Amino acid sequence: MNKKFSHLNAAGGARMVNVGHKPVQRRRAIATGRLICAPATIRALKKKALPKGDVMAVAQVAGIQAAKRTGELVPLCHPLALSHIALSFRIRLSAIDILCTVETHAQTGVEMEALVGASVAALTLYDMCKAVDKKMRIENIRVIEKIKE
Repeated sequence: MNKKFSHLNAAGGARMVNVGHKPVQRRRAIATGRLICAPATIRALKKKALPKGDVMAVAQVAGIQAAKRTGELVPLCHPLALSHIALSFRIRLSAIDILCTVETHAQTGVEMEALVGASVAALTLYDMCKAVDKKMRIENIRVIEKIKE
């Protein structure tokens, strides 16, 4: 692959890509991730019996807040006005699946916002469950859909 990196200038230094010439379009991205944990942790979570309280509600708000702040957290991302952020969870026997959907009308995509939302939701789940489960792990954070219309 011989494609040049868009975030590097001719001298190899970092630069923010100029998207001023691009049309404003509806953009949507979905990212996912997973927190692997013990079945006992899932049972405590379902009973809302973990020491830090309502884990799911806190992780949902944390992921939404993080997606909104992506331009501040990732140096070369454009700050975007997001029109929609949805963060949902699917509780399994020994894992929590995370799904973060982000939408905007802009000149650049929102996959980084979806990735940051899913990542921070996973980190928040980890933080809130770590007192009872020392072997948890976060995995498979990735973009599963990206559209522009």
